[in-house]
Amino acid sequence: MTEAATLPRETAHPIDPDILSRWSPRAFDGSPLDAATLHTLFEAARWAPSAYNAQPWRFAYAVRGDAHWEAFVSALLPFNAAWAQGASALLFILSDTLISLPGKDEPAPSGTASFDTGAAWGFLALQATKLGLHTHAMAGFDHARAAEVTGASERFRFEAAVAIGRIGDPASLPDTLRAREIPSHRRAIDEIAFHGRLG
Repeated sequence: MTEAATLPRETAHPIDPDILSRWSPRAFDGSPLDAATLHTLFEAARWAPSAYNAQPWRFAYAVRGDAHWEAFVSALLPFNAAWAQGASALLFILSDTLISLPGKDEPAPSGTASFDTGAAWGFLALQATKLGLHTHAMAGFDHARAAEVTGASERFRFEAAVAIGRIGDPASLPDTLRAREIPSHRRAIDEIAFHGRLG
């Protein structure tokens, strides 16, 4: 399912329409999200590439109304909690900062854990779009509170919090956010890709 035809976005080169349809709304309808759908998102994420196939990504989640929901919402900064509590699921994405290398007895610091986990998040976000869902990743959360509610040890780095759900009515948002409830544009290719040396 895509909304590409209705979004005010244009590409300079042809891409899969589901990539163009992925954007990060703040208005969600709060409708239930079943376990099978969530597991489809995690299934997509687990097929991302990673150094040494270490698969450093971890996902801690709560669904609206369950025993963990209020605690997860409480870990978000107030600005994000105000709109994200309307989502169907909340997710914390973590990466394992240690890696077990071939021939080594002890785990070593990983230099690619965040990069690899970002790939898994991208797969998850695109799969959500293909299912008619939307995701909105956030950096605005209390890391200490997130560790408390998820039970994550210091070995794991919190990368992002994510709201997941079906798009809702922008009228549910405060005026200041309602005006921003549109898909964003992107830099031109010649601003991000350079043949040889960076410009």
